[in-house]
Amino acid sequence: MKISQRVAGVEYAIRDIALEARKLEKQGKKITYLNIGDPLQYGFQPPENVKEALMKAVREGQNYYAVSEGLPELREEIARKEKRKGLGVGEDDILVTNGVSEALEMITASIVEPGDEVLIPGPYYPPYASYVRLFGGVPIEFSVDLHNSTPDLGDIRKKITPRTVAICLISPNNPTGAVFSEKSLKDLVDLANEHGLYIICDEIYDQIVFDEKFVGIGKVSGDSPVILLNGFSKVHLMSGWRIGYISFNQSKKLEALRENVPKLARVRIATNLPVQYAALESLKGPQNYLPKFVSDLKRRRDYTIKRLNGMGGLSCSNPKGAFYAFPKIEKNRYGSDKEFVLELLKSKGVLTVHGSGFGTQYGSGHFRMVFLPDMPVLEGALDKIEEFVG
Repeated sequence: MKISQRVAGVEYAIRDIALEARKLEKQGKKITYLNIGDPLQYGFQPPENVKEALMKAVREGQNYYAVSEGLPELREEIARKEKRKGLGVGEDDILVTNGVSEALEMITASIVEPGDEVLIPGPYYPPYASYVRLFGGVPIEFSVDLHNSTPDLGDIRKKITPRTVAICLISPNNPTGAVFSEKSLKDLVDLANEHGLYIICDEIYDQIVFDEKFVGIGKVSGDSPVILLNGFSKVHLMSGWRIGYISFNQSKKLEALRENVPKLARVRIATNLPVQYAALESLKGPQNYLPKFVSDLKRRRDYTIKRLNGMGGLSCSNPKGAFYAFPKIEKNRYGSDKEFVLELLKSKGVLTVHGSGFGTQYGSGHFRMVFLPDMPVLEGALDKIEEFVG
């Protein structure tokens, strides 16, 4: 029976590579998983008040279909959060989604026609390219200086064509941890405006930054056509509950999107209502878990980068945010970064993700690992990586 070429071409390296680890586990091999960016799989949990808000909503009967656009109180609170970061939004500019992935799918479906091009930072989070391809578009990677967290504006300018419809930003970045400065964001917004392009900005790691204060794109967006994507999986430790949102900047150029994207929300009915009450509590309730969470991650980041850069055959830029390291394989005795990752898995039982899964142009020759595990597990995994590359 027939299957569409659109679906046959979809890849998601982060989860695809885990299939190989499961095969080895069935054979009795112990695996240390460093592939997936989910804090809750490494011992972190939502605060108790957030858990209680979820259970309270269930117990009190909030178990029906929600309003398709999202719980009004939650949309209002999200708008307050994004206003504090500088984005000019109100409740009616927010659309609650089943995670950032659904938000990205809705936006991509709404702006990409077959043959259209979307600029994405290389290396990139895989769904950005997958959704562009799914709707017939062409993802185009642009260069980012990982050591300075700076997008290459000259490279972007050269890659803009009459088919380009949007520039995507992910700050802090997955997989590299790069965090764009206020100047870089302003330069990107100006460049997009010059060419009449949408700006899609993913800020899901916005409060997981280590060395400098985070600046959101809202601070420099003015009345530009900025579409902000964010969610509760990372900072708010609610990954398995699948809740995110779209924020439309108050730009006249976004009127058509503002009118039509909610149609997709209505088609898929609604986002989980009890979880929306939990998300509301996570925004309104105490935030005192955050400093320790970020401090723990910073300590693990510092240790991981020091260890990686002390290994012969590897080098790694210092991630300024999120919880990923993206080392470069300086001396690869295998045919590709994917073979490197598979051999590391087979011989040492450590699962990472091949860099080419985040884009072949700028990801190849690297691998991605999370530094989410507690220190003893992280130390043991890095010992095995050092043995492997030694």
